[in-house]
Amino acid sequence: MPSALIIDDESMVRLALRQMLERQGFDILEASDGEEGLRLFATRPVELVVCDLIMPRSDGISTIMNIRRISSRVKIIAISGGGRSHALELLNVAEQMGADHILEKPFTRIQLLDAISHCLPRVSTGASQAG
Repeated sequence: MPSALIIDDESMVRLALRQMLERQGFDILEASDGEEGLRLFATRPVELVVCDLIMPRSDGISTIMNIRRISSRVKIIAISGGGRSHALELLNVAEQMGADHILEKPFTRIQLLDAISHCLPRVSTGASQAG
């Protein structure tokens, strides 16, 4: 069973992501900020990290960079709020700092499944059939 770590300060976003990923067969860990996410990842590495960029205590960019220092193999999807004026700029920085894929909030289930398929091709998401 593939495993994923969701790092987002918004509980409703974590819940929605958890439900989408569990439907795809992922075992899920959750963190409400980058510090907690990094602690979880250090003790239990996963195959996929979905990380928000704007969070209290430790932002997503530094979290991604720290996760990358621990593992070059983990796949990282960076997400950020579409309502913020600099969301796309931040997402581009996240990609430069090690994110494998970026998604601007709000994103659809299909966009998330496509991102997972891009990052983990061996994990069947059914993204190509959903549509």
